[in-house]
Amino acid sequence: MAALDLIGAPQIAAILILGQRGLEELYSARNTKALIAAGAHEVGSAYYPVVAATHLAWIASLFFLVPADAPILWPLIVYYLLLQVVRYWVIGALGRYWTHRIFTLPGAPVMACGPYRFVRHPNYAVTIVETFVLPLAFGALALAAIMTPLWWTVLAYKMRLENQEMDARRHTQSRVKLRQERGIGMEAVGN
Repeated sequence: MAALDLIGAPQIAAILILGQRGLEELYSARNTKALIAAGAHEVGSAYYPVVAATHLAWIASLFFLVPADAPILWPLIVYYLLLQVVRYWVIGALGRYWTHRIFTLPGAPVMACGPYRFVRHPNYAVTIVETFVLPLAFGALALAAIMTPLWWTVLAYKMRLENQEMDARRHTQSRVKLRQERGIGMEAVGN
């Protein structure tokens, strides 16, 4: 068996996704550096390796566990590609605030535009659907059925961390707004 016989559409997809996520990591790192310089702090840093490892495990499983000659279900490939449009809508909506990690910048607005008007965590919604759809596009139902709940469990904890931080920021922002409406000085917000 030649080495090229081991490379098919699933392996090419995994390599392309790895490249895509690598480019996203560069953008995330740039945003992270700017956020830290602006006074942001990270939440859940000890948990990030779990997130990264799970994501890489999904990509690796596509490469190593799906046969090179797996059938290609083109409607699901098209659906997966459409998910990428939504993925970049999310990234674009967050702009300089988008990172792979959880950073919060006091005083920064809590996002309520773009896909955030409809879903509280659109990036994770896309990720969960991607995790199911792409293996399924190559007939790998078992892989989709295993990795999707695993990824959901990992992301559910990450969402809980984000929600706690966002709820605190929403509360602070509503207090600031209320005090401004009442004409109370900003120095009193911490009280």
